[in-house]
Amino acid sequence: MSGHSKWHNIRLRKGKADAQRGALFTKLSKEIILAARSGSPDPEANYRLKMAVEKARENNMPQDNIKRAIARGAGGNGEREIDEIRYEGYGPSGVAVIVDAATDNRNRTAGELRFLFSKHGGTMGETGSVAWMFEPVGVVIVDPEGRSEDELTEAALIDGVVDVEYAETAEVYTEPSALTAVRDTLRAAGVKISGFHLGVRAKQKVSPQGEELHAALSFLEALEEHEDVQRVFSNIEVSEAALEALA
Repeated sequence: MSGHSKWHNIRLRKGKADAQRGALFTKLSKEIILAARSGSPDPEANYRLKMAVEKARENNMPQDNIKRAIARGAGGNGEREIDEIRYEGYGPSGVAVIVDAATDNRNRTAGELRFLFSKHGGTMGETGSVAWMFEPVGVVIVDPEGRSEDELTEAALIDGVVDVEYAETAEVYTEPSALTAVRDTLRAAGVKISGFHLGVRAKQKVSPQGEELHAALSFLEALEEHEDVQRVFSNIEVSEAALEALA
């Protein structure tokens, strides 16, 4: 199962939802800026931008914020340019981590992330140091809404789906090029979509226990809360029982 997703839900129940939401618009804006810079400023002509705008709207970002982010990405307001950077390394208990960040100050972000790795007993590595452990995927995050694992898996029998991981929030993994089509098909079938993104998935996973698990999850949480971090991927796998013990 996807332990990281369930840990995310436990954190929300602990009262971190408001703080996370405060940082969400910043992260969404950065993704729109990067997407607009990578191609056309027209979402209909730029697949990545279309996904970023849709995600922003689904999270109730004001339309004016979306327009400003697109304009900044297209170079329309003279603000400092934002760079997209991927960091790799190992956390506590040998957990492999890939961090996607967006920043207007590469040196600051690299230094701060290196500090977080070190503080939590990890090491930030060179490009490619852990990337070989992961494969590119699309991810559709869904709310099972009472569906059993078998029922959700049956609903996800769609061309382009490669796997389903079931938890309070389930994740449907797709071939990267099939992400939007799978999301739309699931939505048309009445499945509630909570989010979607392109990312990577570990080919093999590790399952730390007890204090090692707590240390690994605290490390992932610290990375996710950094203002420049867009997304964190790891090879951690956690059992339901182990997570409930931490709740």
